[in-house]
Amino acid sequence: MPPRLASIEQRVRRRVDDPDGALVLRAQGGDREAFEELVRRHADRLYAVVRRLGLSREAAQEVTQESFLRAWRGIAAFHGQALFFTWLYRIGVNEAKRRLEREPARALLGSLDEEGAPEPSDVRDEPHARVTQAELRGALAEAVRALPPKYRAPLILRDIENLSTAEAAAILGLGEAAFKSRLHRARVAVREAIESSLGGES
Repeated sequence: MPPRLASIEQRVRRRVDDPDGALVLRAQGGDREAFEELVRRHADRLYAVVRRLGLSREAAQEVTQESFLRAWRGIAAFHGQALFFTWLYRIGVNEAKRRLEREPARALLGSLDEEGAPEPSDVRDEPHARVTQAELRGALAEAVRALPPKYRAPLILRDIENLSTAEAAAILGLGEAAFKSRLHRARVAVREAIESSLGGES
């Protein structure tokens, strides 16, 4: 098989292995309904990611919309070297970074709370435990918000979104070693900030 055809076949195979692969192929053929299904699959989670990076609700909505517009315009250039959602999230994170350069990060605590993080089952029966949990969440949100974006993004993608190291590194366009280094520094900074905020009781 000629090298060019082999390369095309390999890219198609990777896209078929992608859970979104069939929709991506249809969207690349101009099928708007297929792309709208991709939007339905990923819009809420992409919004949550860019919100957690420190954007306001309004800014996060705008960044999410702009990310899908860019994805639609560039879908033909997506060659399937990564999963579709990895490619999409890279667009979203880059858009969020650009927005954060123009306006201060804010409302991160609200964005964490609105995701409905699980509380211990007996917190309602223990007021002291509820206060401690609230203090910890507040200290965590402040610590994450204080991180520079280059360290905040790895922490959010890996520890909050629960992406694999490989997925998160790909989204940020980093090698895994560089990603792990940034993640480690972010975790250390957050831990130290929480310990300082709570008087060493975290």
